Amino acid sequence: MLPFQLGLGGGPVHLVALGAHPDDIEIGCGGTLLRLAETVPGLTAEFVIATGTPVRLEEARRAAELFLPGCEVTVTSAELPDGRLPTYWEDVKELLETAARGRRPDLVLAPSRTDAHQDHRCVAELATTVWRDHLVLNYEIPKWDGDFSRPWLYVALTEEQLREKVARLHKAYPSQVPHDWFDEEVFAGLARLRGMECRARYAEAFTTAKATVTW
Repeated sequence: MLPFQLGLGGGPVHLVALGAHPDDIEIGCGGTLLRLAETVPGLTAEFVIATGTPVRLEEARRAAELFLPGCEVTVTSAELPDGRLPTYWEDVKELLETAARGRRPDLVLAPSRTDAHQDHRCVAELATTVWRDHLVLNYEIPKWDGDFSRPWLYVALTEEQLREKVARLHKAYPSQVPHDWFDEEVFAGLARLRGMECRARYAEAFTTAKATVTW
């Protein structure tokens, strides 16, 4: 297993995290966010969410605080219709470009470009056209479609970080708890599988379309 050095150090770090829906970011890379909050001093972040009702967006704001404790985090949303983002392509593009006109990020987190959900895929495909000169890591979201591809980047998590991720998901998103897929076994099971793949107990996995190797 070869290490992939992000180079997030030596100065202030700014993160942009993209989600088609409230909870996408935290499900896909909540453990990574907790690790970043623990290890990167002065981290700031912007969460950009394309859809969401007022109730769901309030949950997203609470989640941002829970997953990046002690960090300066802003949450913006276009409040577009759930399940219809490809037909609102211009609006999604403008949402992301508005975020890109702000502070230059050191890292962008986005859904997978091979995700079966059309909303996730729309955001993912636009991310690399908006942030052309940035590292964009694409996270994965478990769902009934069974659309997982083969990842090649991993962020190892301790058991405590994994349990905290699950606990904070349930605390931040009570509206989702009744769903049969929103439970500890789903989230921990995937994390255990990805951990096994990278010789860790737990992990979150990512892909990226393009990266430059430096040394």
